[in-house]
Amino acid sequence: MRKPILTIFLLLFTLTVFAQKEFPRNLTSFDFKRIHFGFTVGLNVMDLGFTRNYDYSSEIPGQEFRYADLTHLQPGFQVSIVSDLRLSQNWNLRFLPGISFGSREIWFYNYEDGVVGDPVDIPHVANPVPLGPAFLDFPLHFKYRSVRVNNYRPYLVAGLNFRYDMSAKKPGFYDQDSEEYLKFKRGDLYFEFGFGVDNYLKYFKFAPEIKLAVGLMNMIDPKGRVGHPDFAASIEHARSYIIMLNFHFE
Repeated sequence: MRKPILTIFLLLFTLTVFAQKEFPRNLTSFDFKRIHFGFTVGLNVMDLGFTRNYDYSSEIPGQEFRYADLTHLQPGFQVSIVSDLRLSQNWNLRFLPGISFGSREIWFYNYEDGVVGDPVDIPHVANPVPLGPAFLDFPLHFKYRSVRVNNYRPYLVAGLNFRYDMSAKKPGFYDQDSEEYLKFKRGDLYFEFGFGVDNYLKYFKFAPEIKLAVGLMNMIDPKGRVGHPDFAASIEHARSYIIMLNFHFE
């Protein structure tokens, strides 16, 4: 028991000494700029949270409740422009318009007596439903920065982001030659929050950042396709989630 405690004590002592040791500071006047710009590149994974309509029922054969799920998370990426306004010593307002790409697949399964069965197999009905969103992003964030230690400055960030899916088709419109039986709305408002660390390098500032985006709207288009309304009716609410790993260059 004493050995782990001693190890933790030595680690904390080492970190404290390291933090107190002074190093030559880079970009000493950077934090006093009223406005500065940069760019961001990053990776993402997009998920969906479903509230299912278990009470859905239909007297038409083949139009029963369908269990929807997103079983595999697939990577995507995003790029954006950074516009940063200094509000005070610790607070900044940031606008980061950009574009993000991702991939999601919704699978529908047979469901009976509380048991999820095999994937639904209906001729000329797409299963899984491929969703490859291409979002225009319009995030507006507040950034709170801690005290700078040498060439590092941890921070928290939070704000809202309106995303518009350029790849989504008109809600309620179904191409008769397609196999689409489910549509998503084009726009959604997200609450985003995360943390990162500003690293002051010799010529620019580099900041890795982890951020979570939570959609605030129901993305399901309730108007299902004529002949198979059960796919849309089986989902009461679908909320979007995005996890991002960003790299800011400013």
